[in-house]
Amino acid sequence: MTEPVPNLIHWIGGIAAVLTTICWLPQAVRVVRYKDTRAISLVTNLIFASGILLWLVYGLALGNWPLIAANGISMIFTLIIIAMKLRYG
Repeated sequence: MTEPVPNLIHWIGGIAAVLTTICWLPQAVRVVRYKDTRAISLVTNLIFASGILLWLVYGLALGNWPLIAANGISMIFTLIIIAMKLRYG
């Protein structure tokens, strides 16, 4: 038998999802604005994107909208960074 998750736990998870999602926004904006990707690791971002993809698939399998939304948005930001790295080296 599972116990209901307290509302505070849902808030903690929601705040964590928002923070880990928006943390990539400043980097994506900076890369697009200045087209300077020298200090960004392509390998690290590819590994991170792979992890995000797996979290997204997991969220889809569970039908968990917070996981889907957070990782979908994170994937967009990360793909922008990867695309700019590939284009501008």
